[in-house]
Amino acid sequence: MTTSANDGAPAVAVGRRELGSYLLALSACALTTLIAAPLSSYFDLANIVMVFLLVVVLVAVRLGRGPAVTAAFVSVALFDFFLVPPRLSFAVNDAQYLLTFAIMLTVALITGQLTAGLKVQAQLASVREQRAGALYEMSRELAGALSLDQVIAICQRCVAAVIQAESCLVLPDDAGQLQVVGSGGQTAHWIKPDMARMAFDGGACTDLDAASAVGYFALRAPTRVRGVLAVTFHSDSTARLLEHHSLLEAVASLAAIAIERLHYVDVANKTELQMVAERLRSSVLSAVSHDLRTPLTALVGLADALAAGRPALADHQRESAEAIRDQAVRLSGLVGNLLDMARLNAGAVKLRKEWQPLEEVIGSSIKLLERNLAAHPVSVALPADLPLLEFDAVLIERVFCNLIENAAKYATPHTPIEISARVQDAFVQITVSDSGRGIPLKPDIDIFQMFVRGTRESAEPGIGLGLAICRAIVEAHLGTITAHNREQGGACFMFTLPRGNPPVVELDDTPAIARDG
Repeated sequence: MTTSANDGAPAVAVGRRELGSYLLALSACALTTLIAAPLSSYFDLANIVMVFLLVVVLVAVRLGRGPAVTAAFVSVALFDFFLVPPRLSFAVNDAQYLLTFAIMLTVALITGQLTAGLKVQAQLASVREQRAGALYEMSRELAGALSLDQVIAICQRCVAAVIQAESCLVLPDDAGQLQVVGSGGQTAHWIKPDMARMAFDGGACTDLDAASAVGYFALRAPTRVRGVLAVTFHSDSTARLLEHHSLLEAVASLAAIAIERLHYVDVANKTELQMVAERLRSSVLSAVSHDLRTPLTALVGLADALAAGRPALADHQRESAEAIRDQAVRLSGLVGNLLDMARLNAGAVKLRKEWQPLEEVIGSSIKLLERNLAAHPVSVALPADLPLLEFDAVLIERVFCNLIENAAKYATPHTPIEISARVQDAFVQITVSDSGRGIPLKPDIDIFQMFVRGTRESAEPGIGLGLAICRAIVEAHLGTITAHNREQGGACFMFTLPRGNPPVVELDDTPAIARDG
């Protein structure tokens, strides 16, 4: 441990104060002897002993345990030398004074020790009261703190006022790296990053190798460690750090709770803003979808009327009319997705669940997408013992349509699209796979979010709502949906539906009776 020149000055001052206390104790004993000497002609020596005992008590109260012990021995010696016959000699003519000396010394020592102990206890109680008051004031201020800067300022003010130490906080940034805050850019040199990381990972630790000892205390909140409180003393550093260790841990705990409260307040505010923005977006989407659906439907009808009109259109005119119809149908589908998403987010859609076979919904979905699947054969593999499932057929059909259409859009031409299902514990897992280029799985991209596409710049039409609708519908049925890339190439989308308790279907085994012709 390295000791600076400034650390020796307080030790010298303490030594001088202790020497002064002993000199005061000796002076008090001498003054008592001067007062007691003329009184010995008027009072019995037993009463004079009480005066010396009173001085020992006063020395213990004012100067402490060590000077009180010294005063006890010196008082006995002065009493014997100056007051007990023969005077000015330590010789004793009457043996009973030996018992007096013993009792006087014993009572003086016991009284001095008890008095000094009470003084120490009173000082400790006063210190504890001051610390409790400081912690209460700190907790009261932290309860009203509205920003991290206020928390840092309150902690530094408390540490400086109570224990006259310098402090700052070391907090993790968004990347998890510890950064010093509240140092003013001037005192961060006494903080060692490796020691701060050690405290952050394992609790409190102390650096005693520096010129000024530095204590690191983890800001341990109820959920996780929020940072580190670093404290340094510039004088008598090691002793003061050990003395105030428990207090600094309490300060770190209060700061951690305040920082965690601010964190969750920030999370709540962001969540509320997201909810407000989501409701606003849903309202706008719903309004726009309603306004666009009618003209798009009319546009599809007008394009059909042009293509089927008499006299027949020329080839290039018919192609234009069919292109107008196809684009209008695509726009109508996009508007329908927008309207469905707005309804699902608003919670306006009520599930109309019925027990029904899954293959019927799959078949109707494939029939609806017949034109999209012209270049992709579809294989369906369902187990023979697949139970009936309780779901909203219209919504689950939309899930299959979106997944199958998505697979046909991104799969390699003339490659199959595979649909399968299997029973897995309390759920039935349905899989839709293709043999395309797969999906880009990145940590920062959730393809099931609204307006998120696997490839941002793509020639394929779409605005990134199909998978979001699928997730909303599946989660409304208490299921889950995931996606991954297959080893042999292509994307695989899996969603689950609860098995529930399907009703028992009784089969009629009675043989049919042939009719007479």
